[in-house]
Parts: sequence; structure tokens; C-alpha cells
Amino acid sequence: MLILPTEDFRLEPYRLTGTPLVPRAPRIALTRTAFAAAHVVSDALRERSPWDGRPAVDWEGTLSFRHWLWDQGLELAEAMDTAQRGMGVDWETALELVQRTMDEAKAHPLRPRVCAGAGTDHKALAELTTVEAIIAAYETQAEAIEAAGGQLILMATRALPAIGATPEVYRQVYRRLIDGAAQPVILHWLGEMFDPALAGYWGTADVAEASDFVLSLIAENPARVDGIKISLLDQAHEEAFRARLPAGVRLYTGDDFNYAALIEGDGTHHSHALLGAFAAIAPAAAQALEALAQGDRDAYHRLLAPTVPLSREIFRAPTRFYKAGIAFLSWLNGLQPGFVMPAGFQSSRGIVHYAQVYRLADAAGVLIRPDLAEARMRSLLHLYGIDQG
Repeated sequence: MLILPTEDFRLEPYRLTGTPLVPRAPRIALTRTAFAAAHVVSDALRERSPWDGRPAVDWEGTLSFRHWLWDQGLELAEAMDTAQRGMGVDWETALELVQRTMDEAKAHPLRPRVCAGAGTDHKALAELTTVEAIIAAYETQAEAIEAAGGQLILMATRALPAIGATPEVYRQVYRRLIDGAAQPVILHWLGEMFDPALAGYWGTADVAEASDFVLSLIAENPARVDGIKISLLDQAHEEAFRARLPAGVRLYTGDDFNYAALIEGDGTHHSHALLGAFAAIAPAAAQALEALAQGDRDAYHRLLAPTVPLSREIFRAPTRFYKAGIAFLSWLNGLQPGFVMPAGFQSSRGIVHYAQVYRLADAAGVLIRPDLAEARMRSLLHLYGIDQG
């Protein structure tokens, strides 16, 4: 039993009561594509200056975590915002991450799909003031990812909002990138709750106008677009948007609040997944998707419903700090040796948040090694000065 802090500034006892899920491979093929966006494990012994320069990466731990996801039948979204792109992880590190991951994926028996984020973050915003400079920056990263064998996700760039780009400028940039890619791309619409610098993406602050623009962009050459990931945390918008997509173009939900209903679908349309949350709840996600593929919707909801409060806590405002909760659960479950993140990002959340994540992960059955999770949580509580008696 532990003494945990509460949202109303009290301390109360808590004993683990959940039944942990056992991670395993799927027994049948899944009917939804599910990309888990994975984080980076820091090497605490080699870290010298957490806020400056390249991060020290624990490559064994980072790649082992990806194998853990693949072994459960999940695909991988690499070098995305979950991997702290632009928030502690630079492009040089991200490229090495993509290259190492692709080598591992090619040797994995399940041959998992890996898509990876191409952006412009190797250039300072001051260097990205023209359309050609932005396109060139994107193409540098896209070519490197394709050379490693990865499928492109065209990440939202801070450069376009920074120059006040109009929809026609967005069209010029994305038309070049989409048409020039080696294989169909995944577009990336990340809301400002994930990154305030992306406010007004697609050249307008009006979501309806932005939606019309993106749909027109896709419709110009739908064969070159695998799908679009939307992370606006708005279920009604996503449902309306996906119903308007051309046949064969997928909606990959990035809605870490409403994924259960969106993935199940409405009987006519459904979303696939490209979610940071799935890295935190992998056993529940994988087994729920297996149940859905078997037509067992009761089991789907029984497995996935308890994870939604957990995901909502991990992604609570300020949402951009969600990466800390994913790394925290990885540490509790023994999937990495320490709770240390690039740029010291673990400090972006407080102990009350971590205590609530602990409770909700227990309820969702995703504390897969309860004894270890309790011991590690106890050590964190001691660090924060919360006496355990």
C-alpha cells in the first residue's frame, strides 16, 4: 500500500487492485491499422547537459520498447511529437532513431509497418522564411527517411504559421511534397493544444475552412495520400471529416480522448489509429483491437473503456506535456531503467498527476508488473518528500 497525493491536496492510502493484462501477440489479423507513437529512453549515465545539445539516448532501451509494441501486433509511428521532436530531441537524433528502428523492423518476424515524421526542425525558423526554403527543409528529411525505408508522415511545421502562410502557400508546399514522395504519405494535422506554435494551421483559424482546404488538397491526388492523422480532440469534427474523405484514404485518429468510439466507428465509417496513447496502453489496445476484429464488441469496450480516463489524464492540459506520462508508465512497467527524459522533460508534470496516472493505469490493467510498479512509485514519492511510513 502507498500513500498518494490527491487533486484536493490530501494524502490518502491506495492499494493496487487491478488485474494486469498479459502482453501477447495477436491471434488473428487486426481490422484496424494501429500505429503507436513511441517515446525516447534517455541514458542517464551519459547525459551531461540535459537542456543543451543532443540528448543522450539509451538505444537498447529505446529499441527494446519498440519491440515490445511490435510483439503485440502494433505498428510504429517513429520520430513524432511523442519522441519529443522539437522538445528535447533534434533532427540528427531523430534520423538516427529512424535508421536504427528501420533496421530492427526489417528483422522483426511480424514485419511491422513503420512510418516516420518528416519536418523542418533541423532549420531555425529564421532560415525558413520562403516557400522554397520550407520545401527544401522538408525534402531533406523526407529523402533521409525514405532512404532508411520508412513511410513518410508529413509533420506539421511551425515554419508555415510563423510566416503567416495563406492556404495557397500551404497548397504549394504540400503539393510538391505529396507528389514527390516515393510512396503515399500520411498527412499530419496537429492542433494547437499539442503545440501552440501550430495555431491557424492550413492558413486559417476557422476549423471548417481548414477542413475544406485539406479535403480539397487530398482530392487533387488521393492515390498519393495513404491517410491523414487528425489530433484536434474533437470527435464530432473527426467523424464529419472522415465521411468526406475519398475512397481509400484513411483517417488515423490522433484523438487521445475519444479513440475508443472513433476506432469502433458508426457502422459506415471508422478511424484507424496513430496515437501516443497506444504506447502507454499497448496490451489493452492490442487485445481490444483483436476483439474488434473477432466481432466481439463487448470485449472491445471492456478492454478499452477503462483506458480512456487514463489517456485523458495523461493528455490533460497543457496537453503538450503528455510525453511525460508515457515515459512514466514505461518506467513503472520495467520497460526502461529510469524515469529520465530528454531535456529533463519528466519535470513537466507534478507528483499529483503521476499519482493519478498510477491509479488509473491500475484500473485499466496496464500495470503489467504490479510489484515493480509499486516499488518504483514508492521511490518517486520519497523523492517528492511524501513519507510512506
